[in-house]
Amino acid sequence: TTGAQVIAVDVKPEALELARSVGAHHTVPSDEHAADAIREHTCGRGADVVIDFVGATATMNLARTVARTMADVTIVGIGGGEVPLGFFSQPYEVSMATTYWGSRPELVELLALAARGQVGTESTIYPLDQGVQAYRDLRAGTVTGRAVVVP
Repeated sequence: TTGAQVIAVDVKPEALELARSVGAHHTVPSDEHAADAIREHTCGRGADVVIDFVGATATMNLARTVARTMADVTIVGIGGGEVPLGFFSQPYEVSMATTYWGSRPELVELLALAARGQVGTESTIYPLDQGVQAYRDLRAGTVTGRAVVVP
């Protein structure tokens, strides 16, 4: 374990409850007060690391707003959002990155863990031929936790 304090942000109360149940230290509703709540939980500093699992413009803007100077912001979600990138558009020396997945061996390992039910959060498993349905369910907001597509 680390000394990190995990702050989960979501629009759905059930997603916040899930985050709490798997170890989040704080949960914050994703609304107009989210940035203030995160700053309060970080004693005004802002977040050292922000991982955006949605990738919509609103969540990416929130990520930039709550990142402290020299923070790392990683956009994992492929929600199609865009934010301006420039010297004055985020805190100084913030690193912003996107990622699609890790290495191929890491993906294989993750899929094997999910297939064995060892992923440490709630997952909905979809067979490969239901991959499009997984995306539909994610877009509709009916998946609690993660959607995992397995061969």
